[in-house]
Amino acid sequence: MPTTRRDILKFGAAFPIGVTAVPTTLWAAPARHPDIYKTAHGEITVQPIHHAAFVMTIPGMVIYNDPIGGAALYAGEPAPDLILITHQHDDHYDPQTLAALVKPGTRLVTNPAVYGMLPPALKAKATAIGNGQTTTVNGLKIEAVPAYNTTKERLKYHPKGRDNGYVLSLDGKRIYIAGDTEDIPSMRAMKDIFIAFVPMNLPYTMTVDQAASAVAAFHPTYVYPYHYRGTDPKAFARKLAAVGSKTRVVFGPWY
Repeated sequence: MPTTRRDILKFGAAFPIGVTAVPTTLWAAPARHPDIYKTAHGEITVQPIHHAAFVMTIPGMVIYNDPIGGAALYAGEPAPDLILITHQHDDHYDPQTLAALVKPGTRLVTNPAVYGMLPPALKAKATAIGNGQTTTVNGLKIEAVPAYNTTKERLKYHPKGRDNGYVLSLDGKRIYIAGDTEDIPSMRAMKDIFIAFVPMNLPYTMTVDQAASAVAAFHPTYVYPYHYRGTDPKAFARKLAAVGSKTRVVFGPWY
C-alpha cells in the first residue's frame, strides 16, 4: 500500500495511514503530503493539486497532468519534465498556467485538438498523439486511449475520437489517467492497472454507479476518484465495496 497521510477505503471501511479521516468540508485546503508507492527501482509519488490536476513523480521524471489554476498552485512542487493534457476544456487546458510552468527541458504530450491550439513556444515542445497512438518521453511509454461520452444528452461534451486518456507504463507498472469519459468499453477492458484516476461528475463525465461498475470490471490496485466536484467519492467507494471489489480507493485533497 502507499505511504500516505490520507485515508484509503478498502472493503468500505476507512483505515488511517498516519492521520484520521479528513471531513469532506475541509478538503479545499491542499495538504502537500504526496502518496508514495514503491516500485522495483524506486518510487511513484502522487500529489493531487485540484480537480483533474496532479503532480506525479517516477524514477527520473516529474509529470504534471492537466495543470490549471496558475503557477502559485504548484509552489513547492518540482518542475515538470513532462506535462500531459487530455483535452481543450478550460478545466484541463490553461495556456497561461502552462507558459508559467514550462521549463527549458519540459516536454508536452497532448491530444491533436490541443496541439493545434498551442502557442508557438509551447508547440515546439509538444507531441500530439490521438487515440491508439503511443510515444515515448525519456524512456516512459505513453499510450493515448479513448475518453468520450456515451449518454445521448452528454455527447456534446466529449465526442468520440477527440479527447485522450493516457496509460503510462513504467517499471512493470501501468497507470491509467481516464480523462473526461464515461464507462466506455476500452476502460472496462483495461488490464493490469496499478493506479487509476477516474472522473465522476455530471453532466460532463459519469455517475458514481457508472464509475463503480467500470472500476469493478478492470479492478486496478488503487483508484483515485478525481474530477468529482458535486459528487460524493465516498459513495463510489461504498458501491465498490458492495460488489466485493478489492481495489483500494485513495482520497486526495482535490477541492
